[in-house]
Amino acid sequence: MTGPRAASAWFVAAGRSVLDALLPPRCLACGGPVGAAGTLCPACWEAVTFLGPPMCRCCGFPFELAPEVDAGESLCAACHASPPPYAHARAVMAYDDGSRGLVLGFKHADRSEAAPAFAQWMARAGHELLTEAQVIVPVPLHRWRLFARRYNQSALLANQLGRLSGVPVVPDLLRRRRNTPSQGHLSPAGRSRNVAGAFAVHRRYAERVRGRSVLLVDDVLTTGATVAACTRVLKRAGARQVDVLTLARVVRPTAPD
Repeated sequence: MTGPRAASAWFVAAGRSVLDALLPPRCLACGGPVGAAGTLCPACWEAVTFLGPPMCRCCGFPFELAPEVDAGESLCAACHASPPPYAHARAVMAYDDGSRGLVLGFKHADRSEAAPAFAQWMARAGHELLTEAQVIVPVPLHRWRLFARRYNQSALLANQLGRLSGVPVVPDLLRRRRNTPSQGHLSPAGRSRNVAGAFAVHRRYAERVRGRSVLLVDDVLTTGATVAACTRVLKRAGARQVDVLTLARVVRPTAPD
């Protein structure tokens, strides 16, 4: 590489070196020193349970052992008994003691600088979904919750995924019509009732949904009540297919949605 592009790359690298010297990169989880920004230290990396095959073909629930049938055609017991409305769901990591601080810091403690790194992880975990996606849509917050929190963590992830993949992002395609109570202490059935009728598609974006493959982005998948409610709304608006990509998911559904 020569000419202006080479000079530009040199200046970017030099600027990054100066910035790292002034503000040494810190672990996204514990704040300890790391070799590069947007990474975890070895101890925190070991604590996180990253998800991958073998898994349920539909919801991405991890299997302890590969099924005897082709893993690409396998379903978990829950999806076999009651298929979810979305086509596929994938997540980067299990939501557990090893990742909880990482996720909650991003969600509630203004750690929005982690979004680019998290989106890169999500792009790897959901690369097949991104290949099919024609539009990326985040799960919305109600306006009062957005006002209190100042940002929608799902929208930050969606925007970064759009930059990485080139897939168009429509941050406000879905709106939250009701300020639903926290899902934290509700049963699975209670969670479904809590979000029933809570979401709608903005009419001005109806054509962005009709006939399209939509990638729905959220931070944590718990029982799936929230993403299922959003999926149904998108399909009623004419979406051809809805897939779900999250930063984390509960392997045993005991955490807040």
